[in-house]
Amino acid sequence: MNCEDRPAAEDILRRAGLKATPQRLAIYGCLVGTRAHPRVEHIYRQLRPAYPSLSLATVYKTMEILVEVGLATALNIGEGSCRFDANTSPHSHLFCRSCHQVEDLDDNFLRDLLLRVEKTSGYLLNGQAIHFYGYCPRCRNGDSDAPPSRGGEVGPAQRLLRT
Repeated sequence: MNCEDRPAAEDILRRAGLKATPQRLAIYGCLVGTRAHPRVEHIYRQLRPAYPSLSLATVYKTMEILVEVGLATALNIGEGSCRFDANTSPHSHLFCRSCHQVEDLDDNFLRDLLLRVEKTSGYLLNGQAIHFYGYCPRCRNGDSDAPPSRGGEVGPAQRLLRT
């Protein structure tokens, strides 16, 4: 965990009336230390050697707390279980259907889209979830251990360009 992240996380937890336990901070540190959008099980396996008394239930509950207090975002991208992201700023995600990698898509288009949606709908937005699905460059080129993407698949963007 970044040195400046720890005091901020401790403060946010305490303001929510929660203890900043070593296990909670380690779980948050594990999440902050990656851009891989891990599942609870991955965090548990990574921390278990350093925290032998850590239970899977503790990691699940801590992730729920981190989302609740705004230190993490839960991503439901259709895999049957959530992934988590410490980057809570508005951004989209790219999901590879072959290797199941999830990447952040940091682009100003989302900011512009959110402003446009508010303007045209009259809604005051307080959240969004936009996920793009496809095949990452590694899988498209056969450089991954994942099953290859089906050749010749055409995405909606390519279909739009053909018309």
